[in-house]
Amino acid sequence: MEAALDPIVRWMPPVLALGLSPLMLGIIHRTKALFGGRRGAPLFQVYYDLWKLVHKGAVYSRTTSWLFRAGPIIGLAAVLLCLFVVPMGGVPAPVAFTGDLILLVGLLGLMRFVTVLAALDTGSSFEGMGASREVQFAALAEPALLLILAGLARLTHHLSLSEIFDGLTAAHWSQLGPALALMMIALMVVVLAENCRIPVDDPATHLELTMIHEVMVLDHGGPDFAFIQYGAALKLWVLGILSVNLLLPAFPVNPWLGLLAGLGGLFGVAVLVGVVESTMARLRMLVVPQLLIGAGALAAVALIFLLK
Repeated sequence: MEAALDPIVRWMPPVLALGLSPLMLGIIHRTKALFGGRRGAPLFQVYYDLWKLVHKGAVYSRTTSWLFRAGPIIGLAAVLLCLFVVPMGGVPAPVAFTGDLILLVGLLGLMRFVTVLAALDTGSSFEGMGASREVQFAALAEPALLLILAGLARLTHHLSLSEIFDGLTAAHWSQLGPALALMMIALMVVVLAENCRIPVDDPATHLELTMIHEVMVLDHGGPDFAFIQYGAALKLWVLGILSVNLLLPAFPVNPWLGLLAGLGGLFGVAVLVGVVESTMARLRMLVVPQLLIGAGALAAVALIFLLK
């Protein structure tokens, strides 16, 4: 019976991500509404919005080419592939191999690359400004993420995400707590930056010159914008599950309990993001690079500590 459940359990992480990733955005919105003393939108409003966008038409400028239409599709496909290499709650990823952590970072980079290309393809200086900022901050956030993964690989002596998080135990936290805590702080900064959340960017802003991600997708509409929004929810899920796997070491008692623990941790990450956005203001644009450099420095210190 256990053997029969193994294939089902192994494919549950991507299935849960496909169905529940928009719920994380709903939890963030409700948390912010709670802090603001408002009733807020329904918890499942994001699902309604995606359904509405999918059934709308799309308008394309004569200036744009096939790159503009391909950007949202390729970006969504890239983050969908990420779901198959990321474990959850001690359950190995459906596709696990040596070096898949590099593939994960590459796929996230590809998602950003095609979004930037689509923004530049519009010929709009406004979207070009947002694309320039996105690339600048990505050049600081991606090294921090690589340093964190490198530290975990050094700690567990594995190069596969499934093996890394399966080998991470509570004993590591008791012995190397400071180093792992530095990694956790750096990873949370990366989660906020990569998902364009406060204090790096404000996803609710549409008319300011300080926009980053939102300005790149101003010309997208209908199904294309739905792909972008859904891809953003999946990206938040992927990076969120990395932080949950780091904070909650795997326990092989019951894989279903591990999945529930991972799911609860993800919703906890959504609440935390909502709390941060409710209690902090967006940083000045010149301060954001300092924040990302600080995250990279924390990850580098943790890696040096683990190399000793």
